[in-house]
Amino acid sequence: MKKWILAGLLLATLNTLGTAQTEEWVCKDQEAITAMERGAAERQLNFRSSALTDDYDIKYHRLEWNINPNNYYISGTVTTYFMPKEANFVALHFDLANTLQVNSVTFHGQEVETYSQSNNMLTINLPNSLAMAELDSVSVTYEGAPPSNGFGSFAQATHSGNPVLWTLSEPYGARDWWPCKQDLSDKIDSIDVLVRTPVAYKVASNGLLKEIIEDGNEHIYHWKHRYPIPAYLIAIAVTNYAEYSDFVPVENGEPIEVLNYVFPENLADAQQATTATVEIMQLFNELFGLYPFAEEKYGHAQFGWGGGMEHQTMSFMGGFSHLLQAHELAHQWFGDKVTCGSWQDIWLNEGFATYLEGLTYQYDLGPNTWDNWLSGKINHVTSAPDGSVFVYDTSSVSRIFSSRLSYSKGAMLLHMLRWKLGDEAFFQGVRNYVDAPELAFGYAKSEDLKGYLEAESGQDLTEFFEDWLYGQGYPSYQMRWFQEGSTLYVRLNQQTSHASVDFFEMPVPVRFLISGGIDTSIVFDHTFDGQQFAIEVPGNVGIVYFDPEQRIVSRNNSVTQGQFTNTEAALLEAVQVFPNPVQDKLNLSLPAGTTLEQARLYHANGQLLAQWAGTVRQLEVGQWPSGAYTVELQTNYGVVRRLVVKQ
Repeated sequence: MKKWILAGLLLATLNTLGTAQTEEWVCKDQEAITAMERGAAERQLNFRSSALTDDYDIKYHRLEWNINPNNYYISGTVTTYFMPKEANFVALHFDLANTLQVNSVTFHGQEVETYSQSNNMLTINLPNSLAMAELDSVSVTYEGAPPSNGFGSFAQATHSGNPVLWTLSEPYGARDWWPCKQDLSDKIDSIDVLVRTPVAYKVASNGLLKEIIEDGNEHIYHWKHRYPIPAYLIAIAVTNYAEYSDFVPVENGEPIEVLNYVFPENLADAQQATTATVEIMQLFNELFGLYPFAEEKYGHAQFGWGGGMEHQTMSFMGGFSHLLQAHELAHQWFGDKVTCGSWQDIWLNEGFATYLEGLTYQYDLGPNTWDNWLSGKINHVTSAPDGSVFVYDTSSVSRIFSSRLSYSKGAMLLHMLRWKLGDEAFFQGVRNYVDAPELAFGYAKSEDLKGYLEAESGQDLTEFFEDWLYGQGYPSYQMRWFQEGSTLYVRLNQQTSHASVDFFEMPVPVRFLISGGIDTSIVFDHTFDGQQFAIEVPGNVGIVYFDPEQRIVSRNNSVTQGQFTNTEAALLEAVQVFPNPVQDKLNLSLPAGTTLEQARLYHANGQLLAQWAGTVRQLEVGQWPSGAYTVELQTNYGVVRRLVVKQ
């Protein structure tokens, strides 16, 4: 097993099997979304969930379907175990397309006569009332040709002359092919999926394949899934699949099976390509905890679509590029284990999955490089001046799944959080988020992630989230610098691309090449436009690189050399930090009229080590090892930075 070391972190259009891919890919097909939105109004894209389904909890579904991939049709019975949340419960409501015909409803072994369908809702009037929290069940037998909404919630195609049929319910399509509770608040505790199909075909679905029941010229595939799951992640795909498995080693545990159902004509290429999932899962296991559904399986089922979909434990794949494998696997943690509790917060699914693509490149997996991936994402985000990560208009499927905002900007929001918090606090905070008892195998909102990152880092992220999640646009920086003797003066100005954010507060990294072969990076805590800094440097500055490791989403930045004169620069120059070199105690001296607001100590790599209140005049530094450090003093006139050597 390749061991991935978290402490070692320094800081698309999908193509055919086994080939490289560009970075503008997303896991939902944007062209298909745009075409769909031009369709008829009855597709009701503004549907989220119905208040009529809020009065009960789903506990279990037994989903029995008859599917022949040659026919665009579904029939079967869905048995639902539910628990009322209110007393005197007398009517049960399911989301179900009007075009599907309900043949019968059974309750306590008897057919229910009083049910009705209207407005894509099935209403079942029970013969007697149920008490609150009383577990009961109902079975609905139905059939029909489903409407095609969402991304093609029920779809049919061919491959090499063979039929293939699949489902893809995200975001609002589950009701198009089965009676369900379609919301983002109530996960189903467990499911059994039983699909009857001709013997020529295999059925892919969630969980473990418990059995294949032979019945004449048909087989029944019985899949069993015992983890909580939202309705939109339940899926089936049926065709003449070829089947094989890869296995992911787990230290001190059983290997995790990666079950692959692929089109027979793609078998050889797929067997070579999917080995990438083994290394990718090892990396994600190390960074974010063991694969959430390790007691069952992970899998891929190929389908006739130009992207992928993260169905729980069985991602549906249009191909097997490295990027697509990484993205859909990442969703098993971010999107499946913890699911966005609102389509407004879809970035908690798609931003994380996109960022984890990039992490694979940082660890030298796949055909791309980390620097190229970052450049591509920054260019994508800044290709337009507006747009928030948070989705204010969930009536538009194309806005929910905006590749620029929900995917790329969501990913870079995480990248900037990682930079702001440091690797240790960021990754531990994210692990705490996905493992939180109230969130794991449930739903989360943006404020939940914010809270766990704040708790781990000790930082207040309110301003950051207001700017980068809810606000629009990005900053452009203008840096001016000059040197007098050993003092380097820096002024940072900023313009924003959209009026919703007047200023982006960010730690800004700048790399300086100094005479004598010194190469050092300094992080400027940029808190207001026109902020000035004075820094002691051990030589003449030659070359300046602004944000060389692409920590910040920004565009059209400039660095110029030339003096700026004002009284603030003179006052800042008078600030003294001594002795230097230092062993234990570092003294601070400020001129009259200068107020210290906060003092900070940074490692040479930019990591914040300690901070002190403005009343301090002596910093205890004896606990840190010998080496170069940066002392930052936030004053009423600006920020002073001094390089110090610890003996």
